[in-house]
Amino acid sequence: MELCSARVVLSVNGINLRNMQCMLQRVYIEQGYGSLMTILIYRNMMVQDAFSTTVSSVTSETSKQQNTSGMESQNLVDDLSPKKNTVLKLSNGPVVGSRKRPSEGHYEKEKEHCIALFDQWSEADQVEFVERLISRMCHYQHGHINSYLKPMLQRDFITALPAQGLDHIAENILSFLDARSLCSAELVCKEWQRVISEGMLWKKLIERMVRTDPLWKGLSERHQWEKYLFKNRTSEVPPNSYYHSLYPKIIQDIETIEANWRCGRHNLQRIQCRSENSKGVYCLQYDDDKIISGLRDNSIKIWDKQSLECLKILTGHTGSVLCLQYDERVIVTGSSDSTVRVWEVTTGEVLNTLIHHNEAVLHLRFANGLMVTCSKDRSIAVWDMASPTDISLRRVLVGHRAAVNVVDFDDKYIVSASGDRTIKVWSTSTCEFVRTLNGHKRGIACLQYRDRLVVSGSSDNTIRLWDIECGACLRVLEGHEELVRCIRFDNKRIVSGAYDGKIKVWDLQAALDPRAPASTLCLRTLVEHSGRVFRLQFDEFQIISSSHDDTILIWDFLNVSTNGQSEGRSPSRTYTYISR
Repeated sequence: MELCSARVVLSVNGINLRNMQCMLQRVYIEQGYGSLMTILIYRNMMVQDAFSTTVSSVTSETSKQQNTSGMESQNLVDDLSPKKNTVLKLSNGPVVGSRKRPSEGHYEKEKEHCIALFDQWSEADQVEFVERLISRMCHYQHGHINSYLKPMLQRDFITALPAQGLDHIAENILSFLDARSLCSAELVCKEWQRVISEGMLWKKLIERMVRTDPLWKGLSERHQWEKYLFKNRTSEVPPNSYYHSLYPKIIQDIETIEANWRCGRHNLQRIQCRSENSKGVYCLQYDDDKIISGLRDNSIKIWDKQSLECLKILTGHTGSVLCLQYDERVIVTGSSDSTVRVWEVTTGEVLNTLIHHNEAVLHLRFANGLMVTCSKDRSIAVWDMASPTDISLRRVLVGHRAAVNVVDFDDKYIVSASGDRTIKVWSTSTCEFVRTLNGHKRGIACLQYRDRLVVSGSSDNTIRLWDIECGACLRVLEGHEELVRCIRFDNKRIVSGAYDGKIKVWDLQAALDPRAPASTLCLRTLVEHSGRVFRLQFDEFQIISSSHDDTILIWDFLNVSTNGQSEGRSPSRTYTYISR
């Protein structure tokens, strides 16, 4: 047979050598073993073995007379078979091409002796010995060891832990999963499903969300399923399946609320608080039980939030009540009569009257034993509140060139805004001036500060977002047609009210993204007030606003009636308070 004929049939175990090379490379790469150099060395070894056999076979065959062509082909294929001492393994594990050592009678005895010695050593010595053995092996041997060890290192710990009496550890591990992952974990096997069920992990997931998310907490209170949370396993606690089915219902409620905010769907409740001599509700604050409002007629009215009836009227100021804040003990109010009064929440008794400012007290804030007030007299007063009856002046901050309309503070900064078009930042601890934020074209009427973000509204009809640390203006929101009088924000939204009678809802996250188009920032404009909007407050479910039209409006985005109502408008309940 000619050499070219030999090339045609050149093979190893019936596999063409070129195909064999591709298979070797694919197996090495897929299994992650070896390097290109290892593949080339092993391939060349096989080619040299096969080629040397082929050459010797061809030389021998051409010097002899062959009886039949069929016999020639058979002899050639036999000669091209791999050598007896070459081992080729193609499997899901690593490719191992090695030359076996000659079988010796002492190997088995030596192996047993080594194992006996190995068993006598300490664990540390055993590890050190194996490490030295491995270091003396070649690369493809490492791959074989790796494939041997990999399944030994895999453990179903969730199934194994309860078998050792450690159910609580398995439950604790799975309790960190989110809802999607917890659903997947339930489908792994019956044992995982049992651990999740007996560990009440859906209940724990809901409890975690209620603790960390105000929206979840509010829903738990309003829909009455909070009574099934934060309790130990008793007969009153439903099974895990109840919480499993409750979770998607909560998600549906949240999606509905978010859609109502975006589309402006709401139920509207209206409190009419007309008085004979003057009208206008300058300030308000609310909780789940009550709304407290400060009016132009010098009074403070407390309303029942459910029935919307007036529960109490506090009198004492000789001027309009321009600002207020309350906690569980006291109500603090500021008035155009230049005084600050402290009232007992439950009885309405006046506990203290602070006389310091020379003109109207326009705004105030208090928290953690500190109170800050600001005035038309251009000054800011910082007070120490040891108790409702023990309030002392700590420092007066001077720097604004016009009335200081609003203040806010935390443990780090006091922030003030003025009719002089500036926002000033002061150190809370030292009361020293830090920096000025410039940008508004006209006086600033409202402001809120939290973390690094300051949001302000101005008589230039714009809203600005600021980074308090560097003083940079992050975004300008345009849309109101008159002075922006009040503004609040949370993690999702900014809500603003203006003298144009409109309330606008803005997307805060989009506003903080410089790539977001300006046309996408205002989510909804709410128009119900017939006069200037003076003050508003909101949470995840509602906005409560007050106006020059002498009304308080409650915009409810949770309990929305959808039977035949047009988008953005809902029937209103009206309550009129008649002074006696």
